[in-house]
Amino acid sequence: MKKRVLGLGKDFLLACMAGVSISVGCVAYLSSGSKIIGSLVFAVGLFMIIFLNFNLYTGKICFALGKKPSYILDLAVIWLGDFLGAAGSAQILSLTRLSSLYNVAQGIVAAKLTDGFLSLFVLGVCCNIMIFLAVYGVANFKGEIAKMLALLFGVSIFVLCGFEHCVADMFYFTFARAWSFDAILRILVITLGNTVGGLLVPVVMKITKKD
Repeated sequence: MKKRVLGLGKDFLLACMAGVSISVGCVAYLSSGSKIIGSLVFAVGLFMIIFLNFNLYTGKICFALGKKPSYILDLAVIWLGDFLGAAGSAQILSLTRLSSLYNVAQGIVAAKLTDGFLSLFVLGVCCNIMIFLAVYGVANFKGEIAKMLALLFGVSIFVLCGFEHCVADMFYFTFARAWSFDAILRILVITLGNTVGGLLVPVVMKITKKD
């Protein structure tokens, strides 16, 4: 039991750092002044997470297939850690001159708050299909160029297309001071979409795998 608790504590801390990493990507996006450039520089967040072995919910869910039921608790702890890291980073950064980016973040959040729940869910699914490409590619593709392209395209395409990432949205909602009961529901719907998207490709790959 003690070992399990310590393991969860370690997972939580690594998840907090993943939330911080995604926050770096969010600030880079907000500062870019260009959607195309922003989608590219946002990838720094996932670079940090993968190569520093941090715990990001949207990445970890991609490897949930075949895990023990206890992995659900791991995912819950990681989600909470991601939230603390992202929301905490947003609160701290709002105390700096980067608070000038508030209006940009508010515009991003406004689109999410006026969108339909079905739309948010589908965009969440699409986001994690791309995240799966990134994490699976880094773990399994041969050659450093292929790995880097998988990571870069997997992240930049979901940002460019406006797909929904629950941890990035945790940052945006906090930075834009837009939390409400409705906002919480939307984060949960997006999380559900990310969950389905992260499991979709692995399930199809397992079903269609040749013996």
